[in-house]
Amino acid sequence: AHSDPRVALARVRFSSHAMQSAMMHATSAASTAVAAKSARARSSAFLNGGSAVAARAHPARPRRPLRDRSSLVTRAGRDYYEVLGVSRAADSKEMKRAYRTLARKYHPDVNKEPGAEETFKEISNAYEVLSDDQKKAVYDQYGEAGLKGGMGGMGGMGGMGGDPFSNPFDLFESFFGGGMGGGMGGRAQQRNRPTQGDDERFDLQIEFLEAVFGCEKELEVMRLEECDACTGTGVKSGTRPASCGTCGGQGQVVATVRTPLGNFQQVTACQACGGSGQTFTPCGSCGGDGRVRRSKRISLRVPPGVDSGSRLRVRSEGNAGKKGGPAGDLYVFVSVKDDPDLKRFDGVNVSSTVTIPYTSAILGTTQKVRTVDGEVDLKIPAGVQPGATLLMAKRGVPKLGSPSTRGDQYVTVKVTIPKSPSGEEKKLVEQIAKL
Repeated sequence: AHSDPRVALARVRFSSHAMQSAMMHATSAASTAVAAKSARARSSAFLNGGSAVAARAHPARPRRPLRDRSSLVTRAGRDYYEVLGVSRAADSKEMKRAYRTLARKYHPDVNKEPGAEETFKEISNAYEVLSDDQKKAVYDQYGEAGLKGGMGGMGGMGGMGGDPFSNPFDLFESFFGGGMGGGMGGRAQQRNRPTQGDDERFDLQIEFLEAVFGCEKELEVMRLEECDACTGTGVKSGTRPASCGTCGGQGQVVATVRTPLGNFQQVTACQACGGSGQTFTPCGSCGGDGRVRRSKRISLRVPPGVDSGSRLRVRSEGNAGKKGGPAGDLYVFVSVKDDPDLKRFDGVNVSSTVTIPYTSAILGTTQKVRTVDGEVDLKIPAGVQPGATLLMAKRGVPKLGSPSTRGDQYVTVKVTIPKSPSGEEKKLVEQIAKL
């Protein structure tokens, strides 16, 4: 039988209405259940001292760690011109020279004193600003706040209010050609870091009395000094180092070696760059070493009391270091010439010999004796025996490091007896023998 269309439409509307009503009832029931559960939780929390509320609290979102910018930011308030030790009228060459000197002195790989690293960063930041015309103009007008976007509308020089300073170790590397980016690691960086120069030896021979009382000496020393043409970098002026294409700047290459036991990887220094990770056009004056051998005249104060084998140290007068590293020391090895009359022993004492006739030995006498202070009268008592030793106090050598303390001089008496006495001498001796 054909159904009435109006009846079918009514049935559809009724079904839709029923479904909506059922969904509303379900939603209401769920809301009621949630509310009841929440009420129970609050009630339980109230009874248990709030523990339930704490349990329901959303876990705190972990805070992102603040970026540590202390390694790149200098302390505020320090005048950049003062940091470099230059005037406001200084030109770029003067600033560059000041930076080179101070950066080498305070680089943390060279200077281990407390605060050296912070000073190094201050120096780098100051030079980075003053060597850039745009940054320098902003700094001269607004100070450090202008560089960091603190003057309103300036936006900062480091990219819309960011840090205006780059990594100080990268700046140092651009000057000296070394991978000095502190903490970057790797063999290439180790090879490019400043290294202290070798010590130099100088042999010095002095006179006996010069060793006793000290002296001033002028030494002509051959040593390695920083190359003026490349300021110690070894790189040809006007060029810059580039990353080695063979090792990719790592300073080492990995080769696979096949053996009966399997394949092994062998790490070796890159032959193309010598393990430095960089290639560059070498300086024509130093051949890429950064140092040249020159002669220098050095004044040396030899202290009183030195002896053969003494070693004197002259700080920082040895060979220059590589990549701006500190110079080594100069060691002066002393040898002392012998004296025909005076012999030194036990470091501070002196011995000598005095010769007198047998009559003076019998009767006693006063004899002039040579000492380090010159000739001095020595009283020889009557009846002194051949080979006897007489003491002359405080006539020896000053003690090294304590010149007010001196040793003694020991004088050995030598008695001469005539081989062919005269007749009169024989008679006198015979008369003495009869007494």
